Amino acid sequence: MASTDAESAEPPGSAAAPADPAPADPDPTLEEPTPRAPKSHPAHPPATPWDVARNVAGWAAAGRKEATARVVPLGQATGQTLARALVALTDLPSFDTSAMDGWAVAGPGPWRLLTGRGHRGILAGQGGDVRLSDGEAVRIATGAPVPPGATAVLRFEHGVVRSHGELYVDRHLTQGQDVRPRGQECREGDELLPAGVVVTPAVVGLAAASGYDELPVLPRPRVEVLVLGDELLREGLPHDGRIRDALGPMLGPWLSALGAEVVATRRLGDTATALRAALEASDADLVLTTGGTAAGPVDHVRPILRLLGAEPLVDGVAVRPGHPMLLARLASGRHLVGLPGNPLAAVAGLLTLAEPLLRALAGRPARRPCRAPLTEDVPGHATSTRLVPVVRTPDGYARPVRFHGPAMLRGLAAADALAVVPPGGPGLDGEAELLALPWEGDR
Repeated sequence: MASTDAESAEPPGSAAAPADPAPADPDPTLEEPTPRAPKSHPAHPPATPWDVARNVAGWAAAGRKEATARVVPLGQATGQTLARALVALTDLPSFDTSAMDGWAVAGPGPWRLLTGRGHRGILAGQGGDVRLSDGEAVRIATGAPVPPGATAVLRFEHGVVRSHGELYVDRHLTQGQDVRPRGQECREGDELLPAGVVVTPAVVGLAAASGYDELPVLPRPRVEVLVLGDELLREGLPHDGRIRDALGPMLGPWLSALGAEVVATRRLGDTATALRAALEASDADLVLTTGGTAAGPVDHVRPILRLLGAEPLVDGVAVRPGHPMLLARLASGRHLVGLPGNPLAAVAGLLTLAEPLLRALAGRPARRPCRAPLTEDVPGHATSTRLVPVVRTPDGYARPVRFHGPAMLRGLAAADALAVVPPGGPGLDGEAELLALPWEGDR
């Protein structure tokens, strides 16, 4: 995996590192591509500004919505995204409904309580031919249709039945009290929710109440994670120069929180052949690689992408940590996001490129920007954006946390957002944009 990632040794606020030279295209007859680029190979392009890179990632999936929308039963729609607006198929409620157990009454009281056969009360789910005239009342249950002629519902606790079946009220009763009128919640044809809303259990309930049996949705984007690196251990303590894989266990749940369906997490050695075979075999909407994005002797991601004819969309981002990240469109039309190997740098790449791309693939709108003043001065990099883990305080500030080096996760584990510090540092107001972590609320 191991990108050497020169940013790990770079102090905050220092000048940007020189652009890495582009690795050579691999020789398909060799196990590994040669690390030395031919003299005719063009120089590595300048890093993309951070905000531009996020916009490119958000635009990369344009047109997928129409291509992937499908209709599924209500029970299968949770977690997916509405492909079209949810429009009411009927009035809600579809008839005047009792909001309480009690009596449906007509006109001012006292009332004569209808009794006998056919007048034992109106229950939910039952119609009937009861019609009230002024001065009459009939028992009614919550959710039952209010009979014609009724002017209000009197709650059981507010009424008294005296001798001879007369019903009295012990307080003022207003016209329409405890009656849910037809169309109170919506009218047929009203837009209930716009396209792009994530289908939650409450959305399923609303759709069912509105008369839907199925919903048009955009499925969760399918993501395959390729963890690259001979030095990674899947269990136990680090030893003999080998380290534990932190990204493999972390990325799957993180991607799920971003709305993706993780179809596989595969671990590959540092070989060009294995990487190429995995990319050619994948049918995921997005392939996410970790490591191999710099210019070291076993950094194969860029050379293999060129060999496969992939279209580079973002080739390096002016951000610290994470500047070697990349975004490419594969020949199949699917996408690849290459994350650096250092853990915090990989998270920076995930939120810079993968998050807006996944939102576009799922048809979800971009998050509304959130800003907060920082509790202390955070030095800016001369030419790159910095992403700094922060904790939001009860009084609305963002406090930077310690242990935020590119290879560290301790600070991120305590954080609830990343502060976006532009080149040169925050403005005079000391505020910064915040990227909320997905489990901190995204609805």
